[in-house]
Formats: sequence, structure tokens, C-alpha cells
Amino acid sequence: MLTVLRGGHVVDPANGVDGIQDVFVEDGVIVAAPADGRPADETVDCTGLVVMAGAIDIHSHIAGGNVNTARLLLPEFHKAFQARPKKTPLDQVGWTTEETGLRYAAMGFTTVVEPATNPASALHAHLELADIPIIDKATLVVLGNDDFLLSMIRDGESPQMVQDYVAWTLGASRSLGIKCINGGGSAAFKENVRSFSFDDVVPSYGVTSRAIVKTLQGAVTALGVPHPLHVHCNDLGLPGKCADAATATIQAAEGVPLHLAHLQFYGYGREGERAFSSQGAQLAELVNRTPEVTVDIGQVMFGQTVTISSDELNQFTIRPAGSPKKSVIIDGEANGGGVVPMNFKRSSYYHALQWAVGLELFLLIEDPARVFFTTDHPNGAPFTAYPDIFALLMSRDVRQAWIETLPKAALAMTTLEAIDREYTLNEIAVMTRAAPARLLGTADRGHLGAGGIADIAVYRPDDDKAEMFARAAYVFKDGDLVVKDGHVVKRRYGRALTVQPDADPAMGRRLDRWFDDRYGLPARWFEVPDGALGRDDPFKVMPCRS
Repeated sequence: MLTVLRGGHVVDPANGVDGIQDVFVEDGVIVAAPADGRPADETVDCTGLVVMAGAIDIHSHIAGGNVNTARLLLPEFHKAFQARPKKTPLDQVGWTTEETGLRYAAMGFTTVVEPATNPASALHAHLELADIPIIDKATLVVLGNDDFLLSMIRDGESPQMVQDYVAWTLGASRSLGIKCINGGGSAAFKENVRSFSFDDVVPSYGVTSRAIVKTLQGAVTALGVPHPLHVHCNDLGLPGKCADAATATIQAAEGVPLHLAHLQFYGYGREGERAFSSQGAQLAELVNRTPEVTVDIGQVMFGQTVTISSDELNQFTIRPAGSPKKSVIIDGEANGGGVVPMNFKRSSYYHALQWAVGLELFLLIEDPARVFFTTDHPNGAPFTAYPDIFALLMSRDVRQAWIETLPKAALAMTTLEAIDREYTLNEIAVMTRAAPARLLGTADRGHLGAGGIADIAVYRPDDDKAEMFARAAYVFKDGDLVVKDGHVVKRRYGRALTVQPDADPAMGRRLDRWFDDRYGLPARWFEVPDGALGRDDPFKVMPCRS
């Protein structure tokens, strides 16, 4: 069936389109206008509406062990625990796996990446992701604190052997890329180390975080994995030290692509009487000067949330700041995890400054193709805060209205009030559609050109950008109409996006022996098999670069 979205304002920066244009869809794929003049079987009138590709979130914790630990720790945040009225702080915190897909789709998001999957529990993560309706999903698998990799680096094994291990891990876990979380920090935590910086040495292994990051960066690049190594830096959130850690990591890119996660949490200096100030402007300038580096922000918004991370060293450190006062720290093989609830308050000097740092980075990093739209859900805020962030980026007046409600002392330690920049619709489309697709190597989405999958979001223009982006007029997933006027009208299931770089079979045999020696199980017990999800064609393999 041929469908045409007629007469909308198409914003498609990947194809240089920003104007009135029709979009044709057939068999779930965007196609060129029929050369023979064949009439469409269905017409969707988009006159006066804004038409974009479906949005892509590259960093959102929506499945896996840490997410479920947070649910267990905080049952009071969930609907099943007790009735609660809407418009309370808690109604934006707890929801089911199913609601995750529905809420993303209502905002026009069609692809979401879970960025921290433990290799040993990849099957569980995929089973949970498979229960999230509508959206396509992907995982980033975590390496950098595991005994196998650290031993390889310590023992001076060849880059090819490391590449084979990384390739095997990607294939076994059905992941789209590699994440390194505080490389070596979790291994050091097991030795009672409580602070671990980029050039500190992991006890028992004699390797630094720098060596771990550079080794993984080299392997990911050599394998042709499209998404660069995704790095959660050392010393997250520690004033002064965190900015130094981010700076050192950016400088270590050395011309090779590297992605830094939730940069906002590294934008803190030690100036002022509270020894807590913004380093956002300095980090933004460094990013501007380092074209091989991309970042996502991890914007803090106000209200109750919960921080979840596989950086158990950091989560152990921030426990005293938690609200409510309860937490879970898991110290397992390789990266463990930590769950600490957090209530970000407008009245707090520290929280207001964190909010401002994120916006400084968004607005001062010049290229919207190198800065990505995240709250590090749920760490900085639930992803349902995205419409408000769009409004903050697109209107200086909206920012000023928020600023006037916050402690003046905090804003005085930032450059935010002096920034006039306002994002355009085209820049929003770059940051949330075209650029994420390119970063992830998913060339079949993020654009409205012929051959792309028909993931399309249509919005009603509104001066209130938060209202505009909160409820899409229409959302199509693979050509199916799934959302109308902000309400889901059809439930369907997407696929998991993966890469499968080649690995020497000898690495699989070696890992069989290693797993058998340590766990009494062969390596295949830690692999995600073809039929695991119980659906036809549940995975989609994206190509590696040659």
C-alpha cells in the first residue's frame, strides 16, 4: 500500500530538506514519488504540520539489572504500589516496561539505546527490551573492568587478540557497540580503592584507566564498529577532579573517534565559597576544538528521580546525598552497580548549578551533530522531561523564566544568562535524528530519504515547544501508524539492532575454557541465541565499516 504524507513542513537535515514536501511510504519504507503518477492508496494531510524522522535516543537506561534493582528499591514510586494522583513528583518516576515504549512513542521517538549491559546478563536485558513495545532498541555492552580484558592488557597480548575478544563479546551479547565505565575503577574498588583517576593504576593488574580506554578504542576502531567507544569517564561528579578527568579523556582521543557520556556530570569546578562552580564553558570549548569527539549531556532537571550506574565506586561515594535515604551497591565480577535515589531541588545551589551546566554545554558546543540529547535517564531526569528541555534550548525567554526561580548565587557561577543562542527546528532534527543515526551506524533511519525505514514523527507547531514535542500528531513505525494526537493507537514490537564483527573461532574456544574454569559453564551460556526472544526476526544486524 502506498501512503503519502501530504503538504507538511519536512525538516530532514540528512537530505538538506527544510520546507514543504510530500513523503511517500510503501511496505514500511520511504520511497520516491511514483514516476508514473500512481495515486496513493492513503493520504495523511500534514498541511501546517512539521514532519521529521523518528527521534533516536542514544543513551537511556531502560532495561537490565540496575534498572530492576531500582524498581525493587523504590516500590513506592510505582503505580502498582499505591494509588496516587497525577501531577505529583512521583508520577514521572515509576512506570512499567510497556509504558516505556508507549511514552517514548508518544513523543516521536522510535529508536532507543540501553547503554550499559553486563555481558553476563545480556540475555536478560534483551528479554526485557523485547517487552518494550513500538520502539527499536539496542544495547551497548560493558567492558573495561573484566578480568579477561585486564589480564590481556597486563600480559601484553596482541591488539588482534583484544579485537577478537571484543568482537566475540559484541556478537555473544547482540550489542551495537562497546561501553567503558570508569575503566579499571570497579576493579580497583574491589581492592578498597575509593578514588580512581585516568592515570591511576589498577591494583593486581598494573594497568591504568588510560591504557584500558586506549586499548578498547583501538579495538572498536579496527573492527569497524560504527559507534565509537562510549566512555563514562573517571571521577564522575567530583568537583575539579571530574573536569580534569573529562579533559584528559578528550585529549587522549588523539584523532580517533571517541564518545563521552553524560558530560554534564563532569562540568564542575571548585571555585567560589562553596567550592562548586561551572566548568561547562571550558569543556564546551575543548569539545569544539576536538572534532573526533562526540558527547551526550545527561541534563539534570528538577524533581524526584533515581541514579543508576555500573560505576559502583561513584555510587558508593554519593550515597550520603541520596533522597530518600536508601541505596543498593552491587560489587560483582567486572562492573557491579549502584542505585541511589536523588531529588533535584530548585532551591538547592548545587542542583541549580548542575541544571545550568548541562544547558551551557548544549548551547556552547557549536556543532549540533556532535552533542546528543539525553538526561542519562533516569539519572539526570526521566526521559519524559525531554519536551521541557527542547523548550529550554529553543527559547531564551523560557530559559530566563526558569533562571528567575533559581538561586542567584548558583547562576552567578555559570555563563548561562549571557548565552543568547536558540536552537532551530533544523538543529533539533540534527541532534535527535540525523546525527544519532550517523553516530550509531544505523543508516536506515534518522532521515526521510528514499530507502530509509518509515519511522516518522509529525508535530503540530506551537510557540510552546514543550507542548509541541510532548504529544506528536502522528507517529509511524516501519510505516504503521502507532500514535495519533499523543495517544498510542497500535501496539507492535520493534527489533534489537546489533553488529556482528568477525572473530577468530579460536577466541570462542579459549573463552569456553575460561568460563568453564571460573564458572563451570561453557561460554555459550552467556550468549544470546537466535531464538531467545520468541519472535520472528527479532534482531537486525547493522553493517560494520570495512
